[in-house]
Amino acid sequence: MQTITTIGLDIAKSVFQVHGVDAAGQVVIRRQLKRRHVLAFFQKLRRCLIGIEACASSHHWSRELKALGHTVRLMPPAYVKPYVKRQKNDTADAEAICEAVTRANMRFVETKTPEQQSGLVLHRTRHLFIRHQTAVINAIRAHLAEFGIVAPVGRNGVEELLNIIVNPNDKRVPEIARACLLAFGAQLRRLREQILEFDRMIRVWHRSSEMSMRLDDCPGVGPLLATALVASVPILKPSNQVATSRPGSGSSPNNTRAGVETGSAVSANKGTAICAACLWPAHSPSSAMPSSMALSIGLGSQRCWQDGRPKVAAIALANKLARMAWAMMSTGERYNYPAGLRV
Repeated sequence: MQTITTIGLDIAKSVFQVHGVDAAGQVVIRRQLKRRHVLAFFQKLRRCLIGIEACASSHHWSRELKALGHTVRLMPPAYVKPYVKRQKNDTADAEAICEAVTRANMRFVETKTPEQQSGLVLHRTRHLFIRHQTAVINAIRAHLAEFGIVAPVGRNGVEELLNIIVNPNDKRVPEIARACLLAFGAQLRRLREQILEFDRMIRVWHRSSEMSMRLDDCPGVGPLLATALVASVPILKPSNQVATSRPGSGSSPNNTRAGVETGSAVSANKGTAICAACLWPAHSPSSAMPSSMALSIGLGSQRCWQDGRPKVAAIALANKLARMAWAMMSTGERYNYPAGLRV
């Protein structure tokens, strides 16, 4: 059999597709593999280049195949799609991956470590529990509104509704409805306790990470955002293109200047939802511009904020914050405060 130099591997839950070519680009192997046979198959092969789409479980398989001595490259699925000739099936996908991984101008995704993925699991779990908490609060408000009971927006309003639910003397709430709402209240308390525990775990991880502590020096960055960036944005090797990791923050806007009117402030959303969720609330339109950032975000963003276009300024500010964080992560430097803020 001819020597296989490049393999496109389309991963899945149970059945994987392999497409291998030799140095001349001729197809040598095209077959399916059951999950339990994947590592045994690659263990028998000579060391080669393996391309995988950066999707669910791709980082795990990248680490496993690298441990066998192979060179593994992960690629964003959007960059592989143009190489699919026709049809949408595993065979065509594996062939497209095999071709895309050999392109000189292809952008690759660095393999995450188990520690980074653990951090992402922590953030995603916390994010999911927060969404559940919001859903429970909305349900409590909606159900009580059916009996004419409403409360102001915010935490204090929720506490007022919970006090009404636990008060058996309040006859506005029927007993059957009260039993259901008490279950909602108990669930809400458990969710709050678990979210606080996740916050504690994030702070512990933050204090144990040197890079996260360095990012915390940057204005607008706290333990939540710092740990999310460390978990989501792998540090690229000098040979890779810088732009491949910058979108990982999830805050990259479209190619427009902050001071130019472009209709509406639209984010490209080319990164992870976790980082985007952490970056956006810190600089949301309802927030006042941080004084520590006023000297460093640029005059264009300041004019947008002052002229009543806070969304444009907020996105520009979040994007600048992501660029500063990326520079600190890639160079190992600490944050340099502007001259006007130095003591």
